This record gives sequence, C-alpha cells and structure tokens, in this order.
Amino acid sequence: MNHYPAIADHGLVGDLQTAALVSSGGTIDWWCTPRFDSPSVFASLLDSERGGRCTLAAELPDGSGGTVRQLYLSDTAVLVNRFLAPGGVGEVADFMVPIEGTVATDRHRLVRIARVVRGSLSFTFECRPRFDYGRASHSLTRTDDHTVVFHGPETDLHLQAAGHVTLQADGDDITARFTLGAGEVAAVVLTSAASGGPAPEPLSRDGIADELEACRTFWHRWLRSSTYRGRWRDMVNRSAITLKLLTYAPTGAPIAAATMGLPEQIGGERNWDYRYTWVRDGSLSVRALVDLGFKEEAHAFRRWLRDRIDAGATSSGDPLQIMYRVDGEPHLTEEILDHLEGYMGSAPVRAGNAAADQLQLDIYGEAADALSVSGDMGALRGWLAFSNVLDWLADNWDRPDEGIWETRGGRQNFTYSRLMTWVAFNRGVHLATSHSRPADITRWTAARDAVFRQIVERGWHEERQAFVQHYDTDVLDASLLLMPRVGFISPMDPAWLSTLDAMDRDLVSDSLVYRYDPAASPDGLRGSEGTFNLCSFLYVEALARSGRLQQARYAFDKMLTYANHVGLFAEETGPSGEQLGNFPQAFTHLALVAAAMALDEQLDKAEP
Repeated sequence: MNHYPAIADHGLVGDLQTAALVSSGGTIDWWCTPRFDSPSVFASLLDSERGGRCTLAAELPDGSGGTVRQLYLSDTAVLVNRFLAPGGVGEVADFMVPIEGTVATDRHRLVRIARVVRGSLSFTFECRPRFDYGRASHSLTRTDDHTVVFHGPETDLHLQAAGHVTLQADGDDITARFTLGAGEVAAVVLTSAASGGPAPEPLSRDGIADELEACRTFWHRWLRSSTYRGRWRDMVNRSAITLKLLTYAPTGAPIAAATMGLPEQIGGERNWDYRYTWVRDGSLSVRALVDLGFKEEAHAFRRWLRDRIDAGATSSGDPLQIMYRVDGEPHLTEEILDHLEGYMGSAPVRAGNAAADQLQLDIYGEAADALSVSGDMGALRGWLAFSNVLDWLADNWDRPDEGIWETRGGRQNFTYSRLMTWVAFNRGVHLATSHSRPADITRWTAARDAVFRQIVERGWHEERQAFVQHYDTDVLDASLLLMPRVGFISPMDPAWLSTLDAMDRDLVSDSLVYRYDPAASPDGLRGSEGTFNLCSFLYVEALARSGRLQQARYAFDKMLTYANHVGLFAEETGPSGEQLGNFPQAFTHLALVAAAMALDEQLDKAEP
C-alpha cells in the first residue's frame, strides 16, 4: 500500500478557475488545470506512485523535535506551512492570485515561496507531474538552471525558480536541494498553459512579492462585502472564502468539491467525482450568499441557472439535469481510472459522474427558491422558460425518482423530492402574482396543494410519529431537516418536533448526523459511510429554529471541533473523527454558514 496523508491534512489554494490541495508536508498532491474539472497534473492523493506530485519542504532531522504547522494568513487563501526545528524556523507560502472577471484562461500560476526567519534550514524540492490522471507521458525541455518546461498532451507546465534553487533533472522530472539562512527567500512558480503558448515572464523578487500582496489584497477587499457580525466570524469567513475558491468565476458556477475519488469509507466503492455544478447545491447557496452580503456571487449563479433553463430540454427530455460542467456542458460521462489504486486502496476511481442522468425532482424546488430570493427572473424570455418548467413539473411531480442522495438502488417516492416540488409551485405562484407575470396559476396552485396533501398523508408515518424517507418505508432521512426552512411546516409544529425527536434517536450520534441508514434502506452500493457533515449542520439549524438553543449551540460548537487545522471540512466524518469523502465540500461549508446565522438570530432573540 502506498503512503497517503490524511484527507484532512490539507489546505486549499486557487485562482477562481482551478484549485490545488497542499498537504502539511508541503506536497501539492491534487491539481487539475486549466479548470476544476480538467484532467489532473498532480494526483498522488489518488495514487502516490502514479498520480504525480510537487513537494517543497524543509528537511527536519529525525528525532530532532521539529514540527510542521499549516495555517492560512488571516482572512486570505494564502496557505503557509511553517517548519520549526532546533536549527531554524522557516516557512513555505503557497497561493494563486485570483483571476477576476468572466474570461476563461488556460494560463494558471501557482506560486511557492520559501523563506527562513531564524537560523538556517535546508529545503528539498521535487516536481513530478503526471498528466491526464497519470495516463499520459511527458517530456522535459530545459532552458537553464532555473527554467524548465514539462510538455504533456495539450498542456505545458512551466517551472521557474528564483533564489538559491538550481533545478536538477531526474529523468523527465525535476529535483532540487537548497539552504536558506535567516532573511533569505527562494521561490518556485508553476504556470500551466496550452501547449506551445508563450513562456511566462522571467521571475523577479519584487514581482513575486507583488503577486503575494495582490492575493492578500483581493481576499481582504472581497471579505469587506460580508455583513456577518455574529459569534463565529472566523469560521464563517473561512467558509465564505472556501465557497468562493470553489466557484468558477467565468460562469458563476460553484462546484461541489475540489476533488474526485476520495472515499466515503476507506477501501470502499463510494468514490465519486464532485468537480461539477449541482443545481441543488448552487441553488441552496444563493440565500446564504445574499444573507452574507455577497450579492454579486448570488446573481452570477442565478444567471448561470437561468441559462440552463433557457437552454431547454436535456438528453433525457427533462427541462434540467441535476448537474453540469462549470461551463454548462451537460455531458459528464463516467469512466473508471483502473490504473490508479485509489486513496489508500479505495477503488474504483471514477472521473465523470453517471448520476447526471438520474431523475431528481427536488432540483426544481431548489432552483425556484434560488430565483425567488431576489425575484429577478431576468428578461421576459427567462420568465417564459421558467413558466414552461413549472408547467412540465405539474405533469411530472408525482413520479418516483432517485432522490437527493443519488442512490443507485432504484427509484422511490422520496418525501424530500415531493417537498421540493411543493417549493417549486409555491415560489412560482408567488413570483407570478407579485410580478404580474403570465402563468397558469390555477394549475400551479392545484399541484402545490396536491403535493402538500400527499406528503401529509403518505410521507407521515403514524407509528414513527415522523416524516419518513419515502412512502414505502419507516426509515428516516436527514434531508427532511429542511422542511421548516423552506416553509412547509412551522419549526414549532408538534408533527415537526416529533420528527426531530425521531431523528435524534435514529440518525444522531453525539451531535453528528447520518443522512440515512443504508442497512435499513438499501441504496444499491456496498459498504457503509460516516456521518454527513452537511446534515450535522442542518440539524443545528433545525434545533435552533425549533427553540432548542442550548442543544443547538452545543451541537454546533462540537461540530466545529471536527474541522481540520485550517477550518476545512470534507463530506463526512468517520467513526474515529477522521474526515472522509471529497474535500473540501462546498455543501458542508454552506450549511455551516446557514447554521451559524440561524443560531445567531435565535440567540439574539433569546437574550434579554
């Protein structure tokens, strides 16, 4: 078995079009370029031998008491690894200057700055790219001792060094070793570009310093738009920065996570590609972004969403599909990368996502809710397209589907899916009446009321005294924690409070929440999974809105202890508190923000 760092042992850097993971050991073990969903250049996180990596780290003698600490510069996406040893203290700062605007580019620049602040330290550098998920070979062109180019298929990776760094060839890879004294600085810069493009400008110390300052200034300026002044400002700010890093600026489309293939269970098969834009995730982010004050990002996603609606039917004939590439391309063919062993042997490694073709009717409610936040439907054609979607939904809401969790065990009449179709009709009726837009309001109202009655009659389980996962089971589902937020039921309604009590008994383990029980409700996949971080934060929000403030605050404070050392969350928390699944996950950070704001609101009301 190859060596792998813990999933949580990473920070994230990015330029708003692509992103990289950097371990606390100084290794870039995940970077896809020129877009989030492009093939990887470094992917040793999925195969430490074949995936490729780039390491820049101080040499710490064995048994010397040396330590490494990873942190972000406050309120930025500048990631720092600090190396503390008896002989000296040094650090490596990793960052990418954000690319502002809506123009996509094939040129992306990752800067790594090494410096020593006390004593002296020796550093080791190695750059071993493996293009196209490790499937493609590359060649190396050397310009001088400080400049080389790795040539892969359709992509060149330019490597430049400054300071005391002399690049040595190791076959078609590069290594270096150098020593810095107090106050000395060295740097290496990776620039990805289309094959045959112009070389980057030569490095200069002032130029690198200017790039670092530009990165810090961008993030400080961007965070000034935040209106959050609550009790958990550091964690909310870090989550906001993470959500921004995971948003593709040219289109405004947020991706679900920076990675693919990281397992929900070590050695298991639940290993998915999350580098795409889910209608659900993006839509649910809109209200949180608006509430935080980031209206530009919310508007950008709504434009992307309106474009998907305007584009018309998908290959399945439905108005929307559940996910798209960041540019709106609907084809996400899933393939197995069987040459990669997977994180700690967790195979198969999948690129692409076959769930894109699933029927998940809840997305229409989430989309309608996002569009209703500001009431901005865009041009008249945008309203007509949206109206056509609801007309279609009026004929199709009563169909079994695969549900929010994208199970591969067959379609069911999922209660959450019905809930969100109710939201779609509810928001559609409101928009049409408040903006005097043409619509078949009578039909939408009838559909809304029919859904409501069906959920109450068939989604409610009398013996469990709870709303359940689907109409033919007594199993609970944490997605229904959203019922009060979307306005279907009062958070103080006895039926809701008894549902919350049932979830406490079945799904909650010391404040951590399972999304459902796969053993009781088979989902077509082998193995188990950890608690779902998204659901744990939804639980906090539901507790707060239901007046259970002491329990909510305890659960929230405890949940924050499961963040990694730089405040990031993966998709799940394992049985020993380890982070599992793709990392960092946007949905988790979105739910953290929503939970913090809901808890702040309720605590403020309760204070004398």
